[in-house]
Amino acid sequence: MAEDMITMEVARYRPELESEPVTQSYEVPLRKEWAVLDGLNYIKDHLDGTLSFRWSCRMGICGSCGMTVNGDPQLTCATFLSEYAPGPVRVEPMRNFPVVRDLIVDIGDFMNKLPTVRPWLVRTEDEPVEDGEYLQTPLEMEEYQQYSMCINCMLCYSACPVYALDPDFVGPAAIALAQRYNLDSRDEGARDRRDVLTSAEGVWACTFVGECSTACPKDVDPAGAIQRYKLTAATNAIWDFLLPRGAR
Repeated sequence: MAEDMITMEVARYRPELESEPVTQSYEVPLRKEWAVLDGLNYIKDHLDGTLSFRWSCRMGICGSCGMTVNGDPQLTCATFLSEYAPGPVRVEPMRNFPVVRDLIVDIGDFMNKLPTVRPWLVRTEDEPVEDGEYLQTPLEMEEYQQYSMCINCMLCYSACPVYALDPDFVGPAAIALAQRYNLDSRDEGARDRRDVLTSAEGVWACTFVGECSTACPKDVDPAGAIQRYKLTAATNAIWDFLLPRGAR
């Protein structure tokens, strides 16, 4: 009995050959356990070794296999071919990023923005090692745990209409990660992040469409993080007006 097949329509862009992306179709086996990434690897291994794309862990952890599948930002390791049967399955690079080759995009903009929000624990003064660990209660950890689940897959940037129109926007993942540390009881860097987050390119650029949270494969809810920080920023601005920093 012949194996069921499904058509994958894959965006190709080879700058030495094409001036703009084209679509190439491939027939791959339709197997229940195969993710879209398995289909791409089948093409790479058996049909066309020139196809270029990123992937690493195949377990929804590394975030490197994000692409656009039938119009939606997806982790291709967690999206199954059977969900799109009988096909075709259209696979394109993530939107809102420059395409380097085929399904590979240039993520340099995100990587440059990420350190501006200081996504690490900031301490004004470290306690001596002999004093022990910085302990947290379960409730203190629960405050930021959701935002700590971000895997930097950038699907939220691919889905974000604000980032599509304004590439200077700091963006959903970076802001959510800043909030992850702002809410950490061990961190003292909220003021250091404030200027970036409250700038014209920070939280106020967000129009709360919510597509970033819809696209997020880890339920981080970056849209919620942004709105929560807007309230924090507004509260800080009122305090600054009523009681300037020098008078506190």
